Amino acid sequence: MARLSEQAWVLPAAVAAVAAAFTAAVGATITDIGPWYQALKQPPWAPPTWLFGPAWTVIFGLCTISGATAWLRARTRTQAENIIGLFALNGFLNLLWSFLFFRLHRPDYAALEVGILWSSIAALVIVLWRISRPAAALLLPYLAWVGFAAVLNRAIVELNSPF
Repeated sequence: MARLSEQAWVLPAAVAAVAAAFTAAVGATITDIGPWYQALKQPPWAPPTWLFGPAWTVIFGLCTISGATAWLRARTRTQAENIIGLFALNGFLNLLWSFLFFRLHRPDYAALEVGILWSSIAALVIVLWRISRPAAALLLPYLAWVGFAAVLNRAIVELNSPF
C-alpha cells in the first residue's frame, strides 16, 4: 500500500478537528450542570460529574482521528462526502441530545433520542469498517459510552419522572 504524504493529511485532519471542536464547544455551552441537574436523583452507579469532560475529550479526539482516517481512505468523492455527512448527522444528534436533556430539561425526550444517536454511531462503524477498520475501531469507545449514557439516561427518567 502506498504511503500517504504528510500533506494529504492536512485538509482531512483540519476539517475533522474543527468539526469536533465546534461540536464539543457547542455541546459544552448547552450542557448546564447547575441546580436543575444537581437536583436530579441519580442511580448509585452513576459516574461522578467530573468524569464527563475528560471522557468526551477523549471521544472527540478519537472521532477526529477516525474521521480524517476514513476520509483519506475513501475510494471516491461520493464515499468521502457520505463519510462527512454521517459524521455531521452524528454531531447534530449529539447536540440534540444535550439540548433535550440539559436545556429543555426533558430527559424523557433525550432517552428516546439517544437510541437514534447510538444508531448513528453504529451506522458510522459499519460504513467505516468497509473503508478503514482502524477508523471504525476508533469509534467503538464512543459507541460504548453512548450505550452507557442511554442506560443512565433511562435510569434518571425512572427515578425522576414525570417531566
